[in-house]
Amino acid sequence: MKVFHLSVECYPIAKVGGLADVVGALPKYQTKLGVDAAVIMPWYDRPFVKDHSFDVVYEGTFFQGSERLDYSVFKERDNILGFELYLIKIPGKLDRQEVYCYPDEGEQFIAFQHAVLNWFKAKAIVPDIVHCHDHHVGLMPFLMKYSNEYNFLADVKTVATVHNGQYQGWTHWSKAILLPGFDSWKWGLLDWDGLINPLAALIKCCDAYTTVSEGYLEELYVDANGLQHLFYDERHKSVGIVNGIDWDIWNPDKDYTLIENYNLASAFAGKLKNKQALAQQYKIDPALPLLVFIGRFATEKGADLLPDIILDLTENFPGRLSIFILGAGDPAIQARVKMLVDKQIENFDVFFGYDENLAHWLYASADFLLMPSRVEPCGLNQLYAMKYGTLPIVHRVGGLKDTVIDLENNGYGVGFDTLKVADIRKAIVRAVEYYENRSKFEDNQHKIMSLDFSWDKSAAKYLNLYNQLI
Repeated sequence: MKVFHLSVECYPIAKVGGLADVVGALPKYQTKLGVDAAVIMPWYDRPFVKDHSFDVVYEGTFFQGSERLDYSVFKERDNILGFELYLIKIPGKLDRQEVYCYPDEGEQFIAFQHAVLNWFKAKAIVPDIVHCHDHHVGLMPFLMKYSNEYNFLADVKTVATVHNGQYQGWTHWSKAILLPGFDSWKWGLLDWDGLINPLAALIKCCDAYTTVSEGYLEELYVDANGLQHLFYDERHKSVGIVNGIDWDIWNPDKDYTLIENYNLASAFAGKLKNKQALAQQYKIDPALPLLVFIGRFATEKGADLLPDIILDLTENFPGRLSIFILGAGDPAIQARVKMLVDKQIENFDVFFGYDENLAHWLYASADFLLMPSRVEPCGLNQLYAMKYGTLPIVHRVGGLKDTVIDLENNGYGVGFDTLKVADIRKAIVRAVEYYENRSKFEDNQHKIMSLDFSWDKSAAKYLNLYNQLI
């Protein structure tokens, strides 16, 4: 079975969020199951591309509107990621450093999809499955079925995975001239509320769509930034599959980024050594339990609540824990967090930006991970945390509700149902009080480190879906 995953992110080539982690892991685990899985993504001017060997396997040309675009298809030579990796390079379009935030990114995504189709036609490539990740590649199923030039792919089965339904790629109809010629009678499949909506087109035209947790699938039926009725109407072809984590990368016993490796038997002591080393560089007290937040400074992630939460803990729960924040994003949120740093709050520190090695170190050092997300389709941070013996404190939404069962319900984490600062503080206090019972806390560490959130189970579910479609 030949499967192509199409995405604009893939770890370790280009990562902005959890999409990259999924696309960097799922094909590898599918390959272990005997699937001939590959990833196609844009070429980026980034270290991975410069540091590895690539062969040019095809060069071609197409017109995007009146603009002639030349493109090259690069294949990573050694399959170092455990699957075939193809990069599409288009000078002036797909040859930049960043993944997002360019004013012409809509045109970039159209060009990427058009180049893939052009390459498939030139080389007579007809896969069994084309797996499209998020709206950036949302036009593929429509163009495969209804484009005049590429409908030789009409019978190829397509799977869409919705990693975040809030972002949809809205495009004005004036941009339709940039698309490959298509059956104009089918224009309604592209349209939603008077705009070309790639995510809507993806859901309408794919053969099956998945979400990254069961809980998020249910949430999309009632809140999907205007597409909730579409998701509900197409529910007959939907399935929720919780993301996994790549144990080759996220494993405290083998993680080369850590100061001290540890396993089930040595978890408490190993985490303490990592925390003590962290305290030598940052303003935390290793004698106190450590609470961390790791993520984007975005309201979606609840990061706007962090300053109020920290001030509330300082006032109402002083001297009981250390706090560390790793993140960047919204300038207004970042400015408020910076004000907290300027206040010289005791046992509190921040790293502005994102550092992959530091993230690993924090998971290994922390006792608690805070996730006050408003929206969390699956969430990977809580899965990483549990693998590293760190107790998650989460808002019960989406995948967080699916994967973190509260201690009060014979589970292993702490949840809260509202985003009121007082309720979040109560959840944190409950976690700290649990931590102070050393034997219970260590037993829970062993429990959460033993949970199976590997990609093995999830990859098998995707394979079952593919087989059903074929």
